[in-house]
Amino acid sequence: MRTDVRFPTNGLQLAGHLYLPEDGDGPFAAIVVGHQTTGVKEQSPAVYASRLVGEGFAVLTFDAAFQGESEGAPHGLEDPFQRAEDFRAAVSYLTTRPEVDSDRIGVMGVCGSGAYVPYAAQTDHRMKAVAGVSGTDVPSFFRGADPEGWQEMVANSGKLRSAEAAGRPAATFAVLPEEADADTPAPTAEFVDYYKTPRGRHPRSTGDVVVRSADLLDQFDSFADVAKIAPRPLLMIAGTEAVTRGFSEQAVADSPGNAELCLIKGATHVDLYDRDQYVTPAVTKLVDFFGKHLA
Repeated sequence: MRTDVRFPTNGLQLAGHLYLPEDGDGPFAAIVVGHQTTGVKEQSPAVYASRLVGEGFAVLTFDAAFQGESEGAPHGLEDPFQRAEDFRAAVSYLTTRPEVDSDRIGVMGVCGSGAYVPYAAQTDHRMKAVAGVSGTDVPSFFRGADPEGWQEMVANSGKLRSAEAAGRPAATFAVLPEEADADTPAPTAEFVDYYKTPRGRHPRSTGDVVVRSADLLDQFDSFADVAKIAPRPLLMIAGTEAVTRGFSEQAVADSPGNAELCLIKGATHVDLYDRDQYVTPAVTKLVDFFGKHLA
């Protein structure tokens, strides 16, 4: 059973979907599932939520502030610190639901959320078990793709803030081209295949990011203090062929024995968004992980 819900974060209302098991009386162990960068709750979070609720977990998905159906202007702002706060707010909301056991709440995220979740969990000990799927430190990913262009965006962010203060609309940039061709780098092409085709396209997942997000992202490091999650468990799931695999490997390497790396053979970064042959083993691992640590 899925219900539309709303809950507050820093004075804004977030739009979410609460999934509750059809069988059992509860209170249930619960999992918060966060969406990928430029994504919305109806995309990969819905894929994972529909499977996890079938395994007896209550699941909360939501649109981050400034994105999807949630409040916040300018739309498309990628504020990593607010993204972490959104996860804390999601956990707070779950603690108010009688169907949920507030002592058995886990969190997981896909892509960018797979890094925002570990960041939030470093200091929020209500998050009893933490998981990332294709976890990606967003600023490092952008910076690595175009170092000079990234630094130019950071340098221009102050001017863009001044322009917004003067009443001009927020400047945005399209993360992806509308189509891929033979010259498109393979990592970009697989994002295009998901976001720009019926496979994963959603009208509220515009792919436009506010340019001045760069000065917020450039100060952020998802995994710098990942060891603070211990002794609570951390699970990082990545595809063996994923361009972002290194983020998961480093997060586990920097953890003091509480973290596990699960590699899905043959999967790329985006394969783990929705492709059944890769999502199925990932969900099997997640069910085992959350079942054990939220028992």
